[in-house]
Amino acid sequence: MALTPSNMLPLGTKAPDFNLVDTKDDQIKSLHQLKGDVGTLVMFICNHCPFVIHVNEALVKLANDYASKGISTIAISSNDVVNYPQDGPDKMKIHAEANNYPFPYLYDETQEVAKAYDAACTPDFFLFDNDLKLVYAGQLDGSRPGNGVPVTGEDLRSAMSALVNNNSIDPNQKPSMGCNIKWK
Repeated sequence: MALTPSNMLPLGTKAPDFNLVDTKDDQIKSLHQLKGDVGTLVMFICNHCPFVIHVNEALVKLANDYASKGISTIAISSNDVVNYPQDGPDKMKIHAEANNYPFPYLYDETQEVAKAYDAACTPDFFLFDNDLKLVYAGQLDGSRPGNGVPVTGEDLRSAMSALVNNNSIDPNQKPSMGCNIKWK
C-alpha cells in the first residue's frame, strides 16, 4: 500500500459525465441519472483498501444523513481487477451488500472516469453543487488507520452542510489520503 494524497482538482470544475455499471443491480447508470437536487458526492473507493475499510461505516452514515437533504452519493471503484481481483465487480456487489451501501457502487473498468476526475487514491472525495460544479475536493476528516483520531467525517460534513444551507465552503481544503488507485 502506497500512501497517496488526492490531487486537488480546481474548485468550479464541471463534473465529468459517465455511464458505468452499478454492481448492486447490474444496470448502467449515468451521472445525470444519479445527481442530487442540491449536490452530488462522487467517491472513489475500493473493497480492499485499509483507508476505505477504516471509514466505511462513516461513508454509509454520511450518505444516509444527506440523502434526505438533496445530496446524492455515488461510489466508484477504478482499480485494476486483473492484479487486484478482490476489487472485481462480483466482489463489489458482495461488499456493498455486506456494508449496507445506500449508494450505487459503480465499476470503472477502463479507468477513464478516474482519469477524468483526476482521482489518485482511495478514498477520494469530490462534492459538486446542483450545477455539477466542484465545491469541495478533500479529506473526510483527519482520521487514518492507526493514528488514533476518531472517524467523524467533519471536513466533508462541514462542506456538505454548507452546501445544503447555501453557505460558502472554505476553499482551503486538505487532500484526502489513502492507497493509490491501482492503475493498469
